[in-house]
Amino acid sequence: MQKILIIEDDVSIAKIQSDFLKINGFDVTVKADGITGLGEALTGQYSLILLDLMLPGLDGFEVCKRIREKIAVPLLMVTAKIEDVDKIRGFSTGADDYIAKPFSLPELVARVKANLAQFDRITALSTPLAKEIHFHNIVLNPQTRLVKIGDNFIDLKTKEFDLLCFLMSNPDIVFSKEHLYERLWGMDAIGDLKTVVVHINRLREKIEKDPQNPLYIQTVWGAGYRFKT
Repeated sequence: MQKILIIEDDVSIAKIQSDFLKINGFDVTVKADGITGLGEALTGQYSLILLDLMLPGLDGFEVCKRIREKIAVPLLMVTAKIEDVDKIRGFSTGADDYIAKPFSLPELVARVKANLAQFDRITALSTPLAKEIHFHNIVLNPQTRLVKIGDNFIDLKTKEFDLLCFLMSNPDIVFSKEHLYERLWGMDAIGDLKTVVVHINRLREKIEKDPQNPLYIQTVWGAGYRFKT
């Protein structure tokens, strides 16, 4: 049975989430503040973490950042704050997905299952058979999840790495935002396609000399994105 950690200070919301996830076959633990939630998360025993943004002790952004410094696990931010700036900040600290309050319980379960399935698919790449991918001066290693440009290693968040790995594994092929969202977040027509744009922009900032005129991750207007060889 997969274990889910909920870090949520609203007791009623946490109970609703927990009860519905348990009905759907998950083992659920709830922590009500950022400090104890972080400590529980870092035990490494959870398959996925649902993290509220507004928490006592440590807020969700800081908790997410500290989790990402230590372990790789699917992490969904659950929040009433849905401004683009908050999404960008959340993704930059390592969140894999957002779900906005109020939300339907079936959508919550769908997102949990989709993120778990996607994490399993990406993890499957990290086998002794997975080879380094080389294009230009970029080297990506699916096994170690390291990216090197020239002599410098690049720090990528989980979904940033997954996106770059997918594009470099399929060079010169144009993928729509819808296709990338479904492929990397595991859901068809559930969620905000701005998520893809945010991650593309973050990747460009990290790997392109001039993010406004990218050489590697190119926009094909009206069609989507491609990794240009």
